[in-house]
Order: sequence, then structure tokens, then C-alpha cells
Amino acid sequence: MSAEELAVDPPAAARRLLGATLRSGPVSARLVEVEAYGGDPAGPWHDPAAHSGRGRTPRNAAMFGPPGHLYCYLSYGMHTCVNVISGPDGVASGVLLRSAEIIAGREVARARRPTARGTDDLARGPGNLGSALGIGLADYGTDLFDPESEIRLELGPPVDPDLIAVGPRVGVSAEADRPWRVWLRDSRAVSAYRRSPRAPRIRKPA
Repeated sequence: MSAEELAVDPPAAARRLLGATLRSGPVSARLVEVEAYGGDPAGPWHDPAAHSGRGRTPRNAAMFGPPGHLYCYLSYGMHTCVNVISGPDGVASGVLLRSAEIIAGREVARARRPTARGTDDLARGPGNLGSALGIGLADYGTDLFDPESEIRLELGPPVDPDLIAVGPRVGVSAEADRPWRVWLRDSRAVSAYRRSPRAPRIRKPA
């Protein structure tokens, strides 16, 4: 398995990441919910909701790099959100890791997430996932397929499409209804859907 498997369009990359194992030091997690994002207007997948939606900046430069690297940022100034870069090198896109099941290092994850109500809550939600795995801004740009990396990604076999659910993205006001969030139907660690109050209302059929 290599990073080139992620050099595809954002929704395809998101589906490929489902069921993958993310290892960060003593903690390992199975990815059960992810959310795809595109890039700038010059690219093939313009996405106003993406950090790269208006073009390259020092902050989002990793999103334009080769697939299989980390793009990390702070949400609300305190929660580290973890993204895996996808698409061909030079074309901005990425996949936000929304939720995971901790499969190794649970005691370490619990120590990092003392307010978690149970095992299913340890890495439920993007900020909690980053905390449980001990990933921070210093890990920005990490090559997840480098065997020497402290943080590594292991892709498993593609998940059966019948086991995957698809829905709108969480918390974004632009392109909120783009069906680029995918999750494993049978996982109890999937986060709750929360629509941004700034997103346009869904029009009901007349």
C-alpha cells in the first residue's frame, strides 16, 4: 500500500481512508469517519469550504503537496484537526479525519482524553481524534508512509460500499450539502451530525 492510492479525487480518497489504521507512537486507531475537501479555483475540485479554496498560503501549503502527508490546523484555537493530503502532487485536496476507534494504546488515549465518557468517545470528533493520538501542529507535513515517521498510515483493503454511509459535511457554511462525508455504518464511534447555522437552509420540495 502506498500514498499513490490517495492520488485520486477527494471523495475516492475519503472512501479509501475508511478502515485504515493510523499509528501515532503507542496509540493506534481505525478510521471510521472522514470528510473530503477540494481546493482552489485553478484545480479540478474547487471547494469554497476548503482551507485551500482561495489559493495557496503559508498555512495551507501542505494541501498542495504530495498525497499521504499530514495537514494539521487548530480549530477554535485549541483543538488540532488532522487531515491527510490527497490528489496528485501540486493539486490541492485533502481528507479531514473525523472519528476513529482506538485499537491500541487505550490507556494512553484515556490519559489524554480524561473527559471521554467511554472507549467509543476517545477519538469521536476531529479535535478528540487529534488529542487521543497526541498529534499537534508540530506534526504538520509528516510523511505518513515513511517507515521512519512517528505517525504512520496503513491502508487496508477497500471497504465494501454497502458498509459505507454518505452524507453532508459538518460545520461548514459553504457547500455544506456536498455529500463528501463518509463513515462506517456499523461503528459506534462515528460523530453526531451538526449542520452549521450559517449554512443555507435545505429547501423542501413544493
